[in-house]
Amino acid sequence: MDTGKSRTRTAPTAAFDLEVLSLSELKKIQKDVAKAIATFEDRHKAKACAKVEAFARDLGYSLAELVDTVTRSSRAPAAAKYRHPDNPTLTWSGRGRKPQWYVDALEAGKTASDLAIS
Repeated sequence: MDTGKSRTRTAPTAAFDLEVLSLSELKKIQKDVAKAIATFEDRHKAKACAKVEAFARDLGYSLAELVDTVTRSSRAPAAAKYRHPDNPTLTWSGRGRKPQWYVDALEAGKTASDLAIS
C-alpha cells in the first residue's frame, strides 16, 4: 500500500560510452528505447489499475462491482414510436439521428403519422 510519500526516480546512468558502441548495438538500444516509450502509458495504466483493485478489495468489493455500479444507466431504453412500412423489425424511438429508412420514407411521400406505431 502506498504510504503517501512521493518517490523520485533518477535516470539510470549509462555504464558505457555511446561513442565506442557499434552501429548494431546503437540500433538495438534505439529499438529498446522506442519500445519502452511506446509501452510507457500501458504500463502505468496497469499499475494504476492494480492499485485501484487493491483499494476496492480493502473496502470489500471487487473493481467490477464498483465499475458496474458507476456505468449502469438509470434510464430505460426508449419505446419505439415509428416502424418501417415494409420491415416491421426496423423501428425508431424518435430520439437521436433519424434512420435512413425513415428519411427515405418521408422523401417518398410518407408522413411521420404514416410511420407511427398505433
